Amino acid sequence: MKTLFLSFTAGWIFISTAAHGAETAQARLYCESPQFQQATASDPYDGGFQTTVNLTTLSSGINGEFAPGFLNAPYTHSAYVQVYSEIYDDTFSGDMGLDVPTAAGDDGFPIFFEVAQGVTNWTSSGEIQIPGLDYDATFTATWNRAAGSSTGTCTYQVPDPAYAVYTIQFTHTFTILEYAGPLAYTPGSNTVSASINLTQTGDSSGTLQGPIVFDKSVADHFNTLTNRPGIWTNAAMQTLDFDQEVFARYANWPTNYAGYVFFADGDPGTADPDYQIWVLSIDDTNDANANGIPDFSDDPAVTTPPRPPQIALSQGATNLWLAISGDVGRTNLIQEIGSLVSTNWQTTLSFVATNDPQVISLPLPANSPTFWRVLAQ
Repeated sequence: MKTLFLSFTAGWIFISTAAHGAETAQARLYCESPQFQQATASDPYDGGFQTTVNLTTLSSGINGEFAPGFLNAPYTHSAYVQVYSEIYDDTFSGDMGLDVPTAAGDDGFPIFFEVAQGVTNWTSSGEIQIPGLDYDATFTATWNRAAGSSTGTCTYQVPDPAYAVYTIQFTHTFTILEYAGPLAYTPGSNTVSASINLTQTGDSSGTLQGPIVFDKSVADHFNTLTNRPGIWTNAAMQTLDFDQEVFARYANWPTNYAGYVFFADGDPGTADPDYQIWVLSIDDTNDANANGIPDFSDDPAVTTPPRPPQIALSQGATNLWLAISGDVGRTNLIQEIGSLVSTNWQTTLSFVATNDPQVISLPLPANSPTFWRVLAQ
């Protein structure tokens, strides 16, 4: 007669609200300041002398930033302009204002700032003023950027600074500063703790990493959050401090949240604060309870621990019968071991309980002692 040894020690596994697991969304961060390179044009009317144009928001030096609202001009973007005229062998300072195309895509974001989408022969109005030359000219700029490329061109014609009766054409190469990558987050009842790990589009050596914590709005916690001030680190191990801003979930794109990230200095390598205004988009397709609200701002699921299973063992003619009393709908793991001195329990069967009790057939063990336990999840 075989001797059966049975462990009645029932175990269980559960997930508490406080230990709600981390999830991953996709993030995209873009700067509202395009970065312009120097433009050079040869004047065919005065022996081919060259004229160069640089844009900057620095009090001294060139950073190429074309910033929103910088000079409070009637244009969306503006910057100081430095024009070097080879014929005069001198540099003249002024300012430039220019509307950046603002047409939005289906996702609500400006197509111009979304690298995945292209821009072909879009036009906008601008003006350049150079007091030292008594020069003030309006112009129409033409923008082009291929879909998937972070760089494009901005071309415009203005009267020649040396011979105003003629025109001269300048073409700047510009770059959209965009970062993309995963945002890992742990949702809570009132807050969302997250961290970013982003890589610059078009330049894999550029990175941004760091934590960000969101507080859910008391009045509308599914759709409105406010980030706490924080610090991120770039690839050069420079720190970028950002302030508190409001993030909202898009009604027409309900998996997406977006808001501003305002850096104290977006490029710490320059003398003055610059490249400060960015937009962070968070796309979260996780929806554990399928209620249409992403887990990012949804109420965390409250999971109660299962009722500890009660087990009873009986022997049949050719098998064993294990009766398990517990919660219907729970996953149960049947585990066995040959000695209670050991801790190496082996899972031999996993099933979802459809009855209470649930009766499971087990094979008769060999002559060696065998112990069983059941874990409910």
